[in-house]
Amino acid sequence: MSIRLGRRTTLAGGAALAAASLIRPREARAAKGLTVVLESEATILDPHFITAAITRTFGTHVFDMLFAMNEKGEIKPQMVGSWDRSADRLNWSFVLRDGLKWHDGNPVTAADCVASLKRWSVRDPLGKMLMAATASLEAADARTIKLTLSEPFPLLLEVLGKPNAPLPVMMPERLAATPANQQISEPVGSGPFRFLKGQWRPGNAMVLERNPDYVPRKEAPDFLAGGKNVKIDQLTLRVMPDQSTGANALIAGEIDYMQYLPFDILPILEKEKGVKLLGLGGIHQFQGNFRLNHAAPPFDNPAVRKVMWKLVDQDSTLTAIGVPEQYRAKSCPSFWMCGTQFTTDAGSAGNKFDLAAAKAELKASGYKGEPVIILEVSGSISQTASKVLVQNMRDVGFTVEPQPRDWPTVLARRAKKDGWSMFPVYSNGTDMYSPLTHFYVAATCNDFPGWSCDNRIPVLLKEFTRATTAEERQRVAADIQSAAYDLTPAIMWGQFTIPAGYRSDLKGLIQSSYPMFWEVDR
Repeated sequence: MSIRLGRRTTLAGGAALAAASLIRPREARAAKGLTVVLESEATILDPHFITAAITRTFGTHVFDMLFAMNEKGEIKPQMVGSWDRSADRLNWSFVLRDGLKWHDGNPVTAADCVASLKRWSVRDPLGKMLMAATASLEAADARTIKLTLSEPFPLLLEVLGKPNAPLPVMMPERLAATPANQQISEPVGSGPFRFLKGQWRPGNAMVLERNPDYVPRKEAPDFLAGGKNVKIDQLTLRVMPDQSTGANALIAGEIDYMQYLPFDILPILEKEKGVKLLGLGGIHQFQGNFRLNHAAPPFDNPAVRKVMWKLVDQDSTLTAIGVPEQYRAKSCPSFWMCGTQFTTDAGSAGNKFDLAAAKAELKASGYKGEPVIILEVSGSISQTASKVLVQNMRDVGFTVEPQPRDWPTVLARRAKKDGWSMFPVYSNGTDMYSPLTHFYVAATCNDFPGWSCDNRIPVLLKEFTRATTAEERQRVAADIQSAAYDLTPAIMWGQFTIPAGYRSDLKGLIQSSYPMFWEVDR
């Protein structure tokens, strides 16, 4: 989940000086070095452990997956060289491609991959569904994975190659033996970059270097699929004190890429000849959500939760944040993102912004005045979204207590069932465009922060996985959304694009809302 983006109104000269003091001059860097500023600092380095987007970004560079998604949404082999299945689609065989090595020099084995899948599946809702349909999963030999299903699972490859967190990345068996509720001791993967522990300075910078043993696929790079040819020697992930400092550093050429640009500085950046902007639509947009905690008052009361639908005005929220018209979608009622294959308004009737109706419903709900504790990420656009909602909540009679924190603190607090009521957040469209990947729907009746449960949804999700046609899946997706509107696991606060910026001398940057630095050259 993505959360870090501050709003700044000016490009102050002092911020530029601060950026210069934080970052080495370009001429002092390695000829093939790249310095980037991402959405936040990567502090959790276990891609199985958490849904945070920054951990996923780290994971796509340091680890690899059996399959991966291309720009068209198709699933392609990645670590797998060849695969086969029986006519009844119950018996599957995956053969790893030649030359795969872990960063510690050991060869990648099928046993490593089996252990990795089993560990990942404990924390991932889709992984749990796959394992529930699995009779056996084992290594047939050093390079062959055998998977036997107890019932058909038509979306098997989509699950193994899913682009949303927790990622089904592969890791050595010794690390995959780590209990799923504990983080791995070290991030050893087989991906195109490797982590340099000795050069990690928390709060300042992390360094990844080109993996000399990585053997790219022969196909052209295509989103997360295809060849991943690394053309730089080092990738430095810098931590910036604020977004204005980062934008100044980008203009000055002191950094090469910035993932999230402040909206109010875009007019200046658009005129900079040394900077290019990357703003994409469709699945590359983001969806903002207020995640509700069903485990504690007042949102343990379904009637109180339902009131929230009438308190969120998406257009006003995006305007308050400062999202330009060209970078936003109109008010979208679809859990699965507007402009994607499962877009629907099912269940949304009567669940639209209406303060007068919300006030009457709250009075009738049995709400006892319990404080709504909102975990806000200080300085983020999600905090701005929260401020708009807070005013509406107070206007209709809620007692509201915003608690601004940094993102790591929010992650820690949300893991507890009490002490908080909701938090605002925004997530990549690749996470939210399907019932199987939407954080707050796919995790229904699972041990996932928010603890929302409607027993209809897991049954419908299973029906979705068994559907064999696009039409069937669209119908089931609409049914799931209707149930989700009743359950209210989260309220959408808007769909929008956050442009990235990069230096115009960079070549080969993959056009995606995901930061990807293989193929990049200058």
